[in-house]
Order: sequence, then C-alpha cells, then structure tokens
Amino acid sequence: MNWPLFSVVFTIALTVVIGVLMITALVTGFNQILHIQIVIAFGFIICIPISLYFAKRLGNITGNEEGYKEIH
Repeated sequence: MNWPLFSVVFTIALTVVIGVLMITALVTGFNQILHIQIVIAFGFIICIPISLYFAKRLGNITGNEEGYKEIH
C-alpha cells in the first residue's frame, strides 16, 4: 500500500465529501451542531474505502503500488 498516496487522496476526498454532505445538510435544514457532527463522522467513514480504492488504482497506473522504496 502506498501510504503517502493514500494520505493525499484521503485528504482530498475527505474535503470534497464533507463539503458536499455539509452543504446538503445545511440546505435541507439540518443546521444543529449534532447534525453537523454526524455529517463529519459519516464523511470520515465514507472516505476510507473511497481513498483505498483510488490509491490502489493510481498506484496501478503509475506502477508504484508499494510506495517509496529505498535504493541501495
């Protein structure tokens, strides 16, 4: 697993997913702090498999599936 790539993909996906869910919650009238906390928790849960999937796909495209390797 390419952990540096995963962390970048996770950060981008988390920002996008929580942003979309937050806007959806606020527009539909769920504007209490408990609803916002649920949206954030749900965003974290959703982003982990999304990030794993896209990090593996990008690693396959670049040929660097295992991350950084030291050259001796």
